[in-house]
Amino acid sequence: MQKSEKKSLQLKTDERGWLIELLKGSELPAEIKSKGLGQVYLTVAKPGAIKGNHYHLRKTEWFCVIKGTAKLVLHDNKSKKTEEMLLTAENPCRIKIPPNTFHAIKNIGDEEMYVVCYIDEEFNQNNPDTYYDVKIDI
Repeated sequence: MQKSEKKSLQLKTDERGWLIELLKGSELPAEIKSKGLGQVYLTVAKPGAIKGNHYHLRKTEWFCVIKGTAKLVLHDNKSKKTEEMLLTAENPCRIKIPPNTFHAIKNIGDEEMYVVCYIDEEFNQNNPDTYYDVKIDI
């Protein structure tokens, strides 16, 4: 069973703004590289809103909060272990969420929360690989 991974990211700032290198191709495992690009998306959550609340059997995802404050809950469906993390734009990190890991992210701040996500497979409406049968309080 793969384990979720948290990696601190360097926030590079100058007078123009900031930059975070979210995910590099060289950091991807060979089995993911062989699949091709996958999909990059941005999701925005209003204060108090919860996103995700599901798991995948074959997909790996990476999350990075780039604005706001989030509570991320991860639950390994096999080991039944649950982990909670506080994610903020001020302390950027990238979270790897392996298959069979229920994940839900809640905006616990008072402004919109922005999360940049990469998933190693494009969304396919006919075969979404998205399951909601685990219930975890967040």
